[in-house]
Amino acid sequence: MSEPKVLLSGLGIPESGRWRDGRLWFCDWIAQRIVAVDPTGATEVVPAPVDRLMGWSIDWLPDGTLLTTGDKLRRVEPDGSTAVMTDQGANEIVVHSGSGAIYLNGADFDFAGGEAPRPGWIRLVRPDGEIRQVADDIQFPNGMVITPDGRTLIIAESFAGRLTAFDIDPDGGLSNRRVFADGLGPDGICLDGAGAVWTSTGANEVVRVAEGGEVLDRVTLDEDRAPFAMAIGGGNLFILTAEWRMAEGVAENLDRLTNGPRTGKVLVLPIE
Repeated sequence: MSEPKVLLSGLGIPESGRWRDGRLWFCDWIAQRIVAVDPTGATEVVPAPVDRLMGWSIDWLPDGTLLTTGDKLRRVEPDGSTAVMTDQGANEIVVHSGSGAIYLNGADFDFAGGEAPRPGWIRLVRPDGEIRQVADDIQFPNGMVITPDGRTLIIAESFAGRLTAFDIDPDGGLSNRRVFADGLGPDGICLDGAGAVWTSTGANEVVRVAEGGEVLDRVTLDEDRAPFAMAIGGGNLFILTAEWRMAEGVAENLDRLTNGPRTGKVLVLPIE
């Protein structure tokens, strides 16, 4: 594959990439803002209604309403005002485009503070406001995608080094848990038109992996540059990255990213 080009730089930690209406939308952690960028690099910035520097994401309801996670699940109204949908905090979010069901994930421990890990969960928020847990024992839940037919949810289990798939039941529950691919270091993920997942390996690499684990394509980034999320749109793969030094611990990396230069970048790579 060709080398990815820099589309945008000077970011904190770009995360939760989503392609919508001809633009890439993403969360700029640390800067606490939502950014939309078009293929020319022109940007729009939206303040993020969250109370976290890190650990939040975005998606849209079928009616076009923007949702944000973090300390609570919020909706952003057309006039820019916000409303709390539920006090349930969460990391990642994905919305079922057919039913409008909202899937949240999280793990109830302080990752940045060095607290001992605890198994995470996936919770379903139905359009009527009902919340229920639909999966547990997720080893640091991260990016989630739903297949275009609306029948399968795939989640990144970062600490387990695998992608895990579930069937989506008619009532929104999750069943038939299975390994989609392992031997990875997945974070934010995206799905392509052939049903393969783009994800990270845990180092400075991005791979395209088929169900079962076969690696179909590989993109190597600069040393000490970690891919935090991926998105596809407009014939391009977008790789959201920031400097992450593998020789340092989590606390050291987060301190440098929070208090040091803004090393986050959005890279773009044409794909078939």
